[in-house]
Amino acid sequence: MLKGIPEVLSPELLKVLAEMGHGDEIVIADGNFPCESMGKDGIVVRADGHGVPEILKAVLQFVPMDQYTEKPAALMEVVKGDPCVPTIWDTYKQLLAEGGEDAQAIEYMERFAFYERAKKHMLS
Repeated sequence: MLKGIPEVLSPELLKVLAEMGHGDEIVIADGNFPCESMGKDGIVVRADGHGVPEILKAVLQFVPMDQYTEKPAALMEVVKGDPCVPTIWDTYKQLLAEGGEDAQAIEYMERFAFYERAKKHMLS
């Protein structure tokens, strides 16, 4: 039996994290992300009932960000003209910093470019 594992990390997610190696990426997405249609060729691990911040915090306890990548974290940028202000990004930056990561090393990607990249690295 493992001790000290956050409850938000399911056995399936722990297996995926344990199998990750250099250059592998993971997408932690909210419930609005089209994971089932985008992840047909990938692994989709559902974490229903849990928010991105709690999953991110738990994952950062076990998996370091790629230190050889200039911007190891990526976010989908706001679509031009959309009045949305994603205040949750401040929470993500705080969690990265608390996890010993560079909270400014975030790539902001255009929506469809983000989707294309995400197709290869699914976790929802």
